Amino acid sequence: MADPLTDFVDTYRTLLDLEREAEAAEARRQRDELPGPELERRGVTLRRLLVADLRPGLGGRIVVVLERPDGEALPFHRFTPGDVVGLRTVRDDRPTDQEISGVIDAVHEKRIEVALEEDDQDELPSLVRLDRLSPDVTWRRMLRALDRLPGRDLGDARKVRDAAFADEPPAFGTRPTIEELGWLDERLDASQREAVAFALRADRLALIHGPPGTGKTTAVIEVIRQAVARGEKVLATAPSNIAVDNLVERLVAAGVRAVRVGHPARVLESVKQHSLDALVTAATDPSVARALKQDLQQARRAIDRAGSKAERREARGALKDLQREQRRLEDSIVRGVIDTAEVVLATLTGCDDRALRDAFFELVVLDEAAQALEPASWIALLKGRRAVLAGDHLQLAPTIRSMEAERQGLGRTMFARLAEQHGEAITRMLTVQYRMHTSIMQWSSDALYGGRLEADASVADHLLGGLAGVLETEETTTPALFLDTAGCGLDESEDAEDRSKSNPGEADLVAKHVMALREAGVAAEDIAVITPYNAQVQLLRERLSGELAHEGQAGLEVGTVDGFQGREKEAIVLSTVRSNPDGEVGFLKDARRMNVAVTRARRHVALIGDSATLCCDPFLAGLVEHLQTHGVYRSAWEFLGG
Repeated sequence: MADPLTDFVDTYRTLLDLEREAEAAEARRQRDELPGPELERRGVTLRRLLVADLRPGLGGRIVVVLERPDGEALPFHRFTPGDVVGLRTVRDDRPTDQEISGVIDAVHEKRIEVALEEDDQDELPSLVRLDRLSPDVTWRRMLRALDRLPGRDLGDARKVRDAAFADEPPAFGTRPTIEELGWLDERLDASQREAVAFALRADRLALIHGPPGTGKTTAVIEVIRQAVARGEKVLATAPSNIAVDNLVERLVAAGVRAVRVGHPARVLESVKQHSLDALVTAATDPSVARALKQDLQQARRAIDRAGSKAERREARGALKDLQREQRRLEDSIVRGVIDTAEVVLATLTGCDDRALRDAFFELVVLDEAAQALEPASWIALLKGRRAVLAGDHLQLAPTIRSMEAERQGLGRTMFARLAEQHGEAITRMLTVQYRMHTSIMQWSSDALYGGRLEADASVADHLLGGLAGVLETEETTTPALFLDTAGCGLDESEDAEDRSKSNPGEADLVAKHVMALREAGVAAEDIAVITPYNAQVQLLRERLSGELAHEGQAGLEVGTVDGFQGREKEAIVLSTVRSNPDGEVGFLKDARRMNVAVTRARRHVALIGDSATLCCDPFLAGLVEHLQTHGVYRSAWEFLGG
């Protein structure tokens, strides 16, 4: 009889291989099939960069400073701190196959700084091309977690694993009860308190289900603080850097001693002082650090001055000895910083960081768990004797590039699997939401959450007209609007290059509605326009270019639904795009995507689309009916002169 755990590991290894190859193939296709000038125009490549300087970084890293040979400002590009990149030698204006990988450390107007691993500096040419890469380390760490999962040497983490794969729901103790807990955050509502108490009673595993706007992270912070108050060491994690940094900010504000593990380039500026790198630097004797830095610089100069292969080999050996000394010093300080922290925080893949390889925790808390691939979740979960997962499997799951991997279930998260398998035996749902007007919330509540959500009194009736400086117009006193394009001839079209959909006529209607909100006094930064299709995003940005947010300047945001998950705005304008005689709705079929789209709005949501097409799908028909019944219905003919 097959072992379910062995089957799970074998299946997911195959799925990860499919996904990794799909991601790598797309990166290769762009880099190898498109000419360098086109890649540079798209902002994913920078050609002919000069290696202007090398300097030591923490952990034996080398930071290489790249500039234009003429010293001019860099052209438009999409490189940001934390991106994984490749440096390749340029000969005759063409890149060679030899490549060195690194991570963007900092971006300036005239230079980019890239952190390399300790051994790479010897291979650096003087002139390079910089390309964005898909990070292989993520896949290696997930595969390593899968390899460990069936093992017998997991310690107490073995019980978390067994609970996650058992047919029966995990066990829960009787203490603490809500009445016995002293609440550290007195503002928690009844459902949050019940979820926190439930999570703290878990012997091995518990889920906190947080629908949109219900204060899921607030409940997560209380779980962590309660565990710390009981003397437990906590590992707090999430799939994305921004979600982890949010936890850091809130824990530090609550007085918790927190350490953020991860590459400094990927950490928000506001939490860098709590990063492991910053804390290690602060704990290092300045005189020792200066002396070591000088020795490293002298060793590198000795390599440059070497007149023979033997001298160069000797100089490299001396440099490596100094780097090992640097690493030993840092390792000792790192252990001290980690040991004295109450909470250690990292992304899921960051939990396999060298600093945490041997660390173990009483509690692992995984926020945004419904957006995490299950193999990635196990990187963190194998480091604790108990685990609490928080998320919402009725919002968007992780993005999967391989259609075959998606079909076989790679996108089904551990949170979704356990919630569907064990229901309320393992889960507590938060039921009071603090974001949306009741009319916006009610559709989501009825369609997906069993009608259990209620709007807090602070948001139940709020409207755009209640914002300072906003006039009361039909648009600003309407929480939910459906602008119907049926019968107006506003058909969708398809982009020939990437097969994404757009709808020019609908884009014009979106622009008119946005301008009506702006004329009523709604600030551009309080509005977002979202759509499922990239081609429509580009079209909308052209139509609304004068209102868009720019670097260092607030303004209107235009983006995809998927890219807006976890965000909110006072007003959301949703362009659905699809309008065709076959009733094809494409991406809109995904109930989770539409749930995210509608629930980003606080005071006003306007859905613009073709009811004749949308109502061909039963779920979307329910949304249209809700908007027609509980919101305001308007035909596009009013705007088109029909």
